[in-house]
Amino acid sequence: MSLTIKAILPPKRPNARTVVVFDDGSTLKLLPQIAAENGLCPGLDLEESERKALEAANAAASAKQRAVRIISAAAVSKRDLEQRLTQKGERPEDAQNAVRWLEDLNLLDDAETARQIVSRGVSRGYGAERIKQMLYAKRIPKQYWDEALAAVPDMADALTDFLRKRLGPEPDEKAIRSAAQAAIRRGYTWLEVREALAHIKDEF
Repeated sequence: MSLTIKAILPPKRPNARTVVVFDDGSTLKLLPQIAAENGLCPGLDLEESERKALEAANAAASAKQRAVRIISAAAVSKRDLEQRLTQKGERPEDAQNAVRWLEDLNLLDDAETARQIVSRGVSRGYGAERIKQMLYAKRIPKQYWDEALAAVPDMADALTDFLRKRLGPEPDEKAIRSAAQAAIRRGYTWLEVREALAHIKDEF
């Protein structure tokens, strides 16, 4: 059974879809480039198989387009990107193909993403444990952790500065305990915090 295209309605806003209206009143929403690439126009007859092929091509292109937007906004791993695409409604197979497509274009690299995450954590003054949590949250495979974490510099000065700001000029025991707990939440170990407190104890 074939359907005849009655009208093609252009997108009303950026990132919207072209709407293909058929003679039976049904519609098909497509990315503008899919409609253009397939030469769709009023009066054209489409078989059911051709319509399904258009839907499949549109789904694949939609996943790729969304994947590009995601990686442009934030550093993501392959696993993280695939999960986010499916959560946004993309079909699992289209999400997987979009990830492979970006990987083939050298736009998606888990090792490089791990380095970016570590660099961001260091710039925020986080300790190693907090940075590991960031790698885990982004679903970075464990085989990339060691190399990325090896770039973490000595954060003793960053920790000392953080504690000094939290403590103020005349801290009491409660303030010291609160500052220590805050530092631990930032990914520092108790040993690191204790050493930093010992380093600045003469200041108060």
